[in-house]
Amino acid sequence: MIPYTVNIKLAARTLTGTLSLQNKTAVDWGWQGLIAQGCHSSILIIDPKTAQTIQVLEKHKANVVKVKWSRENYYHNISSPYCLRLASGDASGKIIVWDVVSGTAHCEIQEHSKPIQDLEWLWNQDASRDLLLAVHPPNYIVLWNGDTGTKLWKKSYAENILSFSFDPFDPSNMALLTSEGIVFITDFTHSKPPGSAGKKVYIASPHASPAHTKPAPTAALAPTGAKKALNKVKVLITNEKPTAEAVTLNDCLQLSYLPSKRNHMLLLYPREILILDLELSQTVGVVAIERSGVPFTQVIPCAQRDALYCLHENGCITLRVCRSTAAPEEAADPEQAAQELVYDLRSQCDAIRVTKTVRPYRMVICPVNENNAALMVSDGRVMLWELKSHPSKPATNPSSGLSPLYSPVSFCGAPLGPNQKKIQDLSLNSMIGQTLTAGEAPPPNTSPQEVQLKFLLTGLLSGLPLPPFAIRMCPPLTTKNINHYQPLLASGTSNGSVLVYNLTSGLLHKELSVHSCEVRGIEWVSLTSFLSFATSSPNNMGLVRNELQYVDLPTGRCFAFRGERGNDEPPIEMIKVSHLKQYLVVVFRDKPLELWDIRTGTLLREMAKNFPTVTALEWSPSHNLKSLKKKQMAAREAMARQTVSDAEQSSVESSVISLLQDAESKSETSQAISAREHFVFTDTDGQVYHITVEGNTVKDGARIPPDGSMGSIACIAWKGDTLVLGDVDGNLNFWDLKARLSRGTPTHRGWVKKIRFAPGKGNQKLLVMYTDGAEVWDTKEVQMVSSIRFGRNVNYKILDIDWCTSDKVVLASDDGCIRVLEMAMKSASYRMDEQDLTVTETSRFWKDIILIQAYCTFDLVCFSDYNERGEIKGLIQEQLNSLSNDMKSVLQDPELSLLQRCLLVSRLFGDESDLHFWTIASHYLQSFAQARQLSLSTADGQTQSEGTHPPPQSPLDICHDTLCESSSFQKFQLDRVRLQEVKRSSYEHTKKCADQLLLLGQTDRAVQLLLETCADNPSYYCDSLKACLVTTITSSGPSQSTIKLVATNMIANGKLAEGVQLLCLIDKAADACRYLQTYGEWNRAAWLAKVLLSPAEGSDVLKRWAEHLCSPQVNQKSKAILVLLSLGCFYKVGEMLHSMRYFDRAALFIEACLKSGVMEANDSSNILSSFLEYARLLRSLGLREGAALWASRAGSAGEQLMEELFQGEGGAPEITSPSL
Repeated sequence: MIPYTVNIKLAARTLTGTLSLQNKTAVDWGWQGLIAQGCHSSILIIDPKTAQTIQVLEKHKANVVKVKWSRENYYHNISSPYCLRLASGDASGKIIVWDVVSGTAHCEIQEHSKPIQDLEWLWNQDASRDLLLAVHPPNYIVLWNGDTGTKLWKKSYAENILSFSFDPFDPSNMALLTSEGIVFITDFTHSKPPGSAGKKVYIASPHASPAHTKPAPTAALAPTGAKKALNKVKVLITNEKPTAEAVTLNDCLQLSYLPSKRNHMLLLYPREILILDLELSQTVGVVAIERSGVPFTQVIPCAQRDALYCLHENGCITLRVCRSTAAPEEAADPEQAAQELVYDLRSQCDAIRVTKTVRPYRMVICPVNENNAALMVSDGRVMLWELKSHPSKPATNPSSGLSPLYSPVSFCGAPLGPNQKKIQDLSLNSMIGQTLTAGEAPPPNTSPQEVQLKFLLTGLLSGLPLPPFAIRMCPPLTTKNINHYQPLLASGTSNGSVLVYNLTSGLLHKELSVHSCEVRGIEWVSLTSFLSFATSSPNNMGLVRNELQYVDLPTGRCFAFRGERGNDEPPIEMIKVSHLKQYLVVVFRDKPLELWDIRTGTLLREMAKNFPTVTALEWSPSHNLKSLKKKQMAAREAMARQTVSDAEQSSVESSVISLLQDAESKSETSQAISAREHFVFTDTDGQVYHITVEGNTVKDGARIPPDGSMGSIACIAWKGDTLVLGDVDGNLNFWDLKARLSRGTPTHRGWVKKIRFAPGKGNQKLLVMYTDGAEVWDTKEVQMVSSIRFGRNVNYKILDIDWCTSDKVVLASDDGCIRVLEMAMKSASYRMDEQDLTVTETSRFWKDIILIQAYCTFDLVCFSDYNERGEIKGLIQEQLNSLSNDMKSVLQDPELSLLQRCLLVSRLFGDESDLHFWTIASHYLQSFAQARQLSLSTADGQTQSEGTHPPPQSPLDICHDTLCESSSFQKFQLDRVRLQEVKRSSYEHTKKCADQLLLLGQTDRAVQLLLETCADNPSYYCDSLKACLVTTITSSGPSQSTIKLVATNMIANGKLAEGVQLLCLIDKAADACRYLQTYGEWNRAAWLAKVLLSPAEGSDVLKRWAEHLCSPQVNQKSKAILVLLSLGCFYKVGEMLHSMRYFDRAALFIEACLKSGVMEANDSSNILSSFLEYARLLRSLGLREGAALWASRAGSAGEQLMEELFQGEGGAPEITSPSL
C-alpha cells in the first residue's frame, strides 16, 4: 500500500469513466511524454510512466472531439521553458488552448458551431510556436494564433474537409482528405492563405478499380494475398472524377504522409493499407488482410524506421516493418527486384473482448521513442503496451520469407564500447538495426544480435464503470484519527462492485466485488469498514433479493450482515448508521424497519406491522457516552484504591494509576459500554417520531405533529442543535432545537433528494441535492452559498452527493464522472505546480544536473547530499527516483561519451529540437573524426589508440532525407526509381521514371523507357529524339555549349525541369542546382546535389541553401544548422549557436568537437564566450560546481566569474576537467 501524507485540503479533481462516441478521435501523445484524452466534455492528462491521471481539464460545455499537444521543436531555456500546452476542440466548434500545469484556459476560440474536424500546431519556422491550424466544418481551414486567439487567415474549399496531413519533410505541402478525394496544397505558409484551390485528385476505391475486373492471364498462376490486393489498385489516383459506381471514398478511413521517407503517403481502408508514391501518384505497396482477418481501424507510421503500427477492430495492435526493396546485385533486370513495398508482420498484442459497449477507439504511440503504444477503449480503459526486443537464435527455416531483424551495434548514435552499458529498448531505432531496411548482410567484423519483437502490457488505467453511482465519504478527519487517517471515498456501481478511491492522490485504493446487482447505498461503520446494500430486480409479486454486506477494507473480507435474510422481501430503501457506529437502522419500502447492533451483528428489534411507513430518517449526534465513561472511570478508580494499601499508594504516582485505568477503560469501552442514542423519522403524513436506543432497549419518545407548510418529508439532516427537513416540493425547514424555533424556506427546485451536513465542529454548511442539481446552504444564516444546475451551468445531472472535507463536496454525475469540487462548485482542474510536479525552472535545473554530472563530484544517485539548491532538492530527488535502474546505470557509466549523454538527455526530456540537433551532430562529428584519423594515420604512419580501423559508421537514417550521406541517399533513390518502374501503368508514369533516371545518371535504362513510347503517342517523336540525344552525347566543346545554350533558353522560357535535365546530361549539375535555387526550388536543388555532385560542389549548393534558410523571410535557422552539420562546418555551427544565444548547446557542442578532434582548442572569442555564458547560466540555476568548471575554461573573463563564485571562501579551488 502506498503511504500518503495527511492532507486536509484535498485537491479538486475528477474521477472519470466511460467515453462518449464523439471522444473517439480525441487523444494525443505529446513530445512532453503525456497523453491527453477527451472524456465527454473533460480532458484527461495521463502519465504513461505511472499509468495514472495527473490532471483533468474542465471548461468545455460539449463533448471534446480533438486534442493536440504543442510541439517541442524549439530551443528551451529559462525564458522559453518546457511547457505543457494543449489545444482541444469540441462538438460545438470551440477551441481552447490550455496551460495544463495550472489547469487554466489560456485562450478560447470560436468560429462556427459545428464539431472541429482536425487540429495541428505548426512547427515550420523558428519565430512563432503559437500557430494552430484547424478544420472548421464544412469546408474551412483557419490559422489561429494560439497565444492570443487571433484569426490570421481563413480559406474555404469546394468539398467538405474530413482531415489533413502535413508533409513532415516540407511544411509548405499538405494534403486534405475531402468527401470526394484528396486536395494537395503546395503553397502553404503562415503569412497568407494558400493562393490556389490546390491540386484535386480523386480516389477509386481498391475494390472499384478498373483493374479489378481485368481477367488474370491464363499462363500465370492466380495471385494470392498481397499481390492479389495490389492488382486491384493498379490505377488508384486519377485526375478525373470516377463514375458513381466506383466512388466509395467513404471507405477511406485515414490519410497520412510517411515520416520515414519523403513523398510517400498512406491511405487506410478497412481491409487494405495503400502506400502511394506521390511523384508517380501511384500505389507502390499494399498491406492486405486475408478474408478471415480482422479489419483495420487506424494506422500510425513511424519516423525512425519504415514501420506501421496498425489497430484492428478487435483491439489488437500489430507492428509491420517494411521489407527491403533492393535488388540482388547479380540481377541486372529491375523486374527481379521486389515487386512492391512489403510490410511484414513482426509483432502483435492480445486483442480485447469486444461487446456492444466495449470497443477499441484509438491508438497513440510515443513520438519520442516510437516503442510505446496506448490503446483507448470505449469503457474508459487505457492499455499501455511496450515493444520489447528479445534475443533469438538464427532461423532454422529460412524459407519462411521473413528476413532476420538485427539489433544495432551502436547506442545513442555512437558505436558501443566493449564494456559500455546500454538500454536495449530505449527507442525503436535502438531495437532494430538498419540492416533490415537496407537489405544488406550485417557489416563485416561485427556480430549483431538477431532479435524478435514482442508487445508487453506495462500499464492499465481503468475508469469508472457505467453510472449510476452511490457514493459515501469515510468518517471525517479528527484529532484522534489524524495519525492513520486516509481520505477514502467508496463508490457503489451498477455492476455490484464497490470502488474505493484515495482522494489525496485520486488513485484507486481497492476494487471489491461485493454484490451481484446494482449498489444502492453505502454507510461507513469505521475508517476501514463499511456496510453496502443492493437490491435485485423485482419479481411478479414486487419482491426482491436484498443484499446487505459488511466489508472490511484491510482484509477485503465481506459477509452478509443480515445472515440468511433478504430473499423475497420488499426492497431496502435506506440504511442509517448511528453517530457512534453502534446501531444500524434498515428501512424497507413496504415493511417495518429493522434495528441492528453493528458491534455484535444481532437484530435488536423488528418493528411491528402497524409501525408507520418511514419516508425519512436520521440519527441524532447527541449521546450519553461521556457521562457513562465518567461513571465507569470513577468506579474503576475506587476499585483500584481498595486493592492498593495506603503505604503502597504513597509510593505509586497517581498519574501511573490513571494511565493504567485509562488504558483498561478504553479496552473495555467498545465491549461493555452501550451508550444511549436517538433517531428521528417521519411518516407519510409528515409527523416526526423520536426513538431512543440503549443496549437492547428501544423506547418510543415524543411525537411532533406535521408542519402544514411542508409536503411529504423526503430527507432529514441533524447536526448539533440544528435539524433540517426537506420535502418533495422543494421546501427546506430549519429547526433550531435549542431556541425551539423553526423556519421554512422554499427553494423552488423541486424534490429535495438528499441533504448532508459538512464535517467539522461548528461547520453548519449543508449540501442539498435536487433532481436538477445541487446547492450549498449556510444553516446559521439560512441562505444559499452556491448552486449548480443542469442545463444552466453544467451539462450533466447529479446522481449522488457527499462532503469529502469541510470545504469540498463530491458529486457523482450521469456522464460517468465523480467530481471533487470546491464549495463554490466551479471547475475541477487543479494546479499541477502546487502538487510538487516538475515544471519550468525545475525541469531546466534537472536537465543541467544530468548533463554536467559527468564532470562534477556529486553522485547522481545520492543527489540529496548535493545542497546548492535546497528549495528544490526534494523535487529533483523525486525525478531521480522515477528514473529506471537501467537509465541510472547508463547515466553513471564512465564510458558514456558527451555526445551520447546529450542525445540520451534530449530523448529523456522529449526535447524535439535537441534530439534532431544531437542526432545529426553525433553522426557527423564521428564521421569526420574517423576520416581525420584515417588521413592522419596514412599520412604520418601513426596509429590511434583504438587501432587504425575504427568501427564502421552506420549511415544516417533515411528519415533525415537530404541530411544523409550522398552514398546512402543515392542508393535509396535508385531503389525507389526501380520500384517506380515496376509500378508504372501509364505513359505519364513512364515519362516521370525516365526523367528521374536521367537525373540519377542511369542513362541506359532511361533510353529504354523513352523508346517504349507508342507510335500513336503525341510525344513519340520528342521521346525518340531525346533517346538519340542521350545516347550520342559527347564531351566535345561545341556540343556541350550548344546543349547548355538550349538548356538556358528552356529555363528562361519556363521549362525549368527540361533545362535541368539537359544540364545534367552534360555534367553541368552544379549549374542546374544554381538555376533551381534561383527559381526557388531549394529542396529539388539539394536533392540533385546529393545524387549527382561531388562533395565539394555539393557543399557549395547546400551552403547557399543554409544561407537561404537563415534569411528573415524563411527563418529556419535550426534547419540551417543541421545542413551545416552535415557538411562538417563545425566552426560555423558554433558561431551560429552562440549568436542565437543557445549557450548551453553551443558550449556542449564545442566541447564535443574538441574531444572528437575536429576542432582545435584555441583562445578564439567564440569558444571562450560560449563557455563563459554557459557558466553564467549554470550559476543562475545555482549549480556552482558546474559553473566553476566551465568558467575555468573561459579564459580571463572566466577567472573573474570564478572569483565571484567563491567570494569569501579564500579563492577558487583548482578544478580539473575529466576526459570523456
